Amino acid sequence: MEEYFICPECGSEDVEVIKERGRELTLRCKECRNVWHVTLPKLVKVPLIISKHEMSFKGEAELPEGEEISIGDIVEIEGDEVRITSIELEGDKRVERGKIGKIKTLWGESLTYPRVIGVSIYLPKGVTQSFKVKVRRDAEFVVGEVIEVGGYTFKVEKIKTERKMLRHGKAQADEIVRLMGKPIRGRASRHLEIYRGYGD
Repeated sequence: MEEYFICPECGSEDVEVIKERGRELTLRCKECRNVWHVTLPKLVKVPLIISKHEMSFKGEAELPEGEEISIGDIVEIEGDEVRITSIELEGDKRVERGKIGKIKTLWGESLTYPRVIGVSIYLPKGVTQSFKVKVRRDAEFVVGEVIEVGGYTFKVEKIKTERKMLRHGKAQADEIVRLMGKPIRGRASRHLEIYRGYGD
């Protein structure tokens, strides 16, 4: 787990470790030359269930004992960034936040794996064509844009995010649940790739 230090004298982030003894560190600021000591917190291994869509993997996150972690926080585990989606204490109690050392299990979503979102295209006579597509997590979608998926060209009329329904504006894929719209004739601004399962 990478530590991050700031000089207490000048606020510089340009800090070097000049001595290390267990969890005891001696630090020096490269700017003002201030020297100080810190004691790193004890790291505790916490079981972490990592979700990659329909697949889940067991792992362990090393986290500082006594620190609080909340749903939405991001932890690193074996080179993967994982956003916490659920926290379980002893007795199977689910909470919004908890202290490391009292947490039984964490659940999270891998942020290095593409985002999978739903697409609903409303066809005539009450028929809906649905797809799952995989997209980059930093991709943006805008209400009104024209997209092609599975041979259908459609105009986005609504974007459902994890928190609300958008009828105008834009959203990042990482928070989008579903794109909705009706088919149109015209040229699409982009083509979306259909998701066919983990490992695709």
